[in-house]
Amino acid sequence: MSAASRLPSRPRPAGTPSPQGGAPWLWAFASGALGVLLIGLVAAGWQPLIDLDVRVSRGLHAAALDHPGWTRTARVFTDRVWDTVTMRFLVAGVCVLLWERRERALALLLAGVMVAGVLVQQGLKAVLGRERPEWEEPVDAAHFASMPSGHAMTAALACGLLTWLAWTHLHHPALRRAVTAVAAVSVAGVSLTRVYLGVHWLSDVVAGVALGVAMTASAAGSWQALRTAGKIAA
Repeated sequence: MSAASRLPSRPRPAGTPSPQGGAPWLWAFASGALGVLLIGLVAAGWQPLIDLDVRVSRGLHAAALDHPGWTRTARVFTDRVWDTVTMRFLVAGVCVLLWERRERALALLLAGVMVAGVLVQQGLKAVLGRERPEWEEPVDAAHFASMPSGHAMTAALACGLLTWLAWTHLHHPALRRAVTAVAAVSVAGVSLTRVYLGVHWLSDVVAGVALGVAMTASAAGSWQALRTAGKIAA
């Protein structure tokens, strides 16, 4: 994600047509709908989804017990590289760079969306109160309620925002593709490790990613609309 901190140019002038079109709102709607659907099904106790969660968790937990080396590696990545604190610091660092470049409205937007993500995440955990998986031989531990996954949601939100920023600020296609690839691997990796380590159900991480993508897309769509209307200066 370090490539996202290189900001060689300012965004397009206000009113300049954007290649994004209505895509951000389509992503926001589709991802948000998926997140809400999963949350609703879990809250309603829909058995097919619960059974799927249990089967996946049991299979991955067995693999974690059988492969302690992979499990230790997974813990390093999920607790250090893809941790929620790491992700928030990445976005905070980019916000500082934007502020210094006098792109302060954009910096405030990113900071505000990250704060909103924490509030949404913790609010849903408190309301749903879903229990985490429990094991006789746990390989990792986590606190608070299970749904949505805070790691997955924060990674999707942070990586999504940094990817969007890369595509609006970086001129070099190779850099944009590199940021996108690292972001995708990070989101997929943290989602897999949370289930592999037995601290989340599959639906927890899918819902978390969906909500993170929805919030990212909403932020991008709102920014695009404001720039097009000329309400934010270039």
